[in-house]
Amino acid sequence: MEQKHFNKNEILEKLNPLVENTAMRYGVIPIEVDFSKESGKWFLRIFLYKQDGITLDDCENFSRSLNPFLDDLIPVKFYLEVSSPGLDRKLKSDREYIIFQGKIINLKLKSLVDGIEEKQFLAKILDFDREKGVTVLKLDNQNTYTIPTDKIQRAQLHIEDL
Repeated sequence: MEQKHFNKNEILEKLNPLVENTAMRYGVIPIEVDFSKESGKWFLRIFLYKQDGITLDDCENFSRSLNPFLDDLIPVKFYLEVSSPGLDRKLKSDREYIIFQGKIINLKLKSLVDGIEEKQFLAKILDFDREKGVTVLKLDNQNTYTIPTDKIQRAQLHIEDL
């Protein structure tokens, strides 16, 4: 089963429809699918999201349903990890700006954007458009800005004080 040469991107392309279909069946949204090598071992990590939170049962059901198909798609020994994205997740995809609309984020810009005088601030995600970027409400001055995604260095979910 151990094969030296394979295309990681091709494996991910084959995995994505399977992950999407399995997620749909369980009412969850796959936020990220990562297949990478760490310390000589391969890991397939799948991060799931749902509005009312991901449970251990969600992860187990998803894993059990997906697992029988993986050995045919992945030509090396690997470890499967299925989990929620975590409370302080860094947003990595356009899809996440849509999913997390209404949430507060810590935003760090690569460079200043018209009308914004600092590179780091708290904002609430209002909308997302692939062409224009992320529309946010800047919390300190209550102004709305649309920021192109290529101007964003880091967007991370803000953990609110309990």
